[in-house]
Amino acid sequence: MGIIQAHPYSCVSDVFSPGMMLADCNYISIERLRFFVSFNGRIPVNAETTNSIASCWILTDGKVGMVNQCRGLAEVLGVEPVSKVIDLRAPWQWLPPVLTPNLLSVTTSGSDPLTPPWPELLIASGRKSVAPARAIRKASNGKTFCVQIQDPGVSPTAFDLVVAPAHDGMAGENVMSTTGSLHGLTESILAKARIRFADRVAQLQRPLLAVLLGGDNSVFKLTEAYGRTLAGQLRDLTQNHGWGLAVTPSRRTPQHARHAIAEALRDTGADVWDETGDNPYLGFLAHADAIIVTGDSVNMVSEATATGKPVHVAHLEGGSDKFRRFHQNMESRGITRPFNGTIENWDYEPLDDTAMIAAEIRRRIAIA
Repeated sequence: MGIIQAHPYSCVSDVFSPGMMLADCNYISIERLRFFVSFNGRIPVNAETTNSIASCWILTDGKVGMVNQCRGLAEVLGVEPVSKVIDLRAPWQWLPPVLTPNLLSVTTSGSDPLTPPWPELLIASGRKSVAPARAIRKASNGKTFCVQIQDPGVSPTAFDLVVAPAHDGMAGENVMSTTGSLHGLTESILAKARIRFADRVAQLQRPLLAVLLGGDNSVFKLTEAYGRTLAGQLRDLTQNHGWGLAVTPSRRTPQHARHAIAEALRDTGADVWDETGDNPYLGFLAHADAIIVTGDSVNMVSEATATGKPVHVAHLEGGSDKFRRFHQNMESRGITRPFNGTIENWDYEPLDDTAMIAAEIRRRIAIA
């Protein structure tokens, strides 16, 4: 099963290569998580449920973060999804989902066609996907099992299952809460990345620290002042504390921060990806002994903590209540710690939210 190669970005679903396979995707958590529990512990879920899913669509507006989560869930389910990218016609593109009619005709002519045969499973994410997803569920006479990732902005009863991070504060009989975001990062994927990028990291100093840089978004800003501070802290770690460094930026990383870090690490032997060639993000995660990740991306933090390695979060200027709840939850559970210039060592159970949700979907489809 091939996995998309997308624009270089610090999220795993963007940097999978076509050569990486998930033939053994069902094994990832069966040994470690024999049974999952959903709905606040009321319904036991057998992790070994392996009924096949004949067809699957993922429905998004094409934003990378949304595609990542949908595709990651499909990969762990062991299905090759058909990607449907849609946009909404005026005035629906500007209105919230609760005011958008549940009709297939709300999509633009440039959208991917939404026509039968309808899939057995639909995984949708994002505001623009809500009305078309509900329309597909209705058109299929309920035969399409409809999963909505993230808060849809309408009653969750409109879907067969809603998957939302705990910091969204959603609740309901068909709502499953995750600690972070869904993704496709598995032990198998890391093992393949470890082999693929072994030559690149072979000469780096050990222990090895992976640094995952995000940047500016709607609520966070990587300022020039913090960029210089972070650059100085990274230089100190490699010069005075013996850490090797493997740094990968994202497309949101400001140029001033890239420049400051590259200059600070120029003569240290660090590997700072210059965005040419294959993105080494997966390889850096696989080979790292510890990880620093900027706190502006729930996806990046979630992927980093799937490794089970110490993850320090570098907190940027800004934030929101949802981000604060997410980071507080991760810290209170002993999963992450804030980055203050030093690297610590601790253990925690790697996050495996995607496998948990996949098991619940299989159970529900089997019942249906």
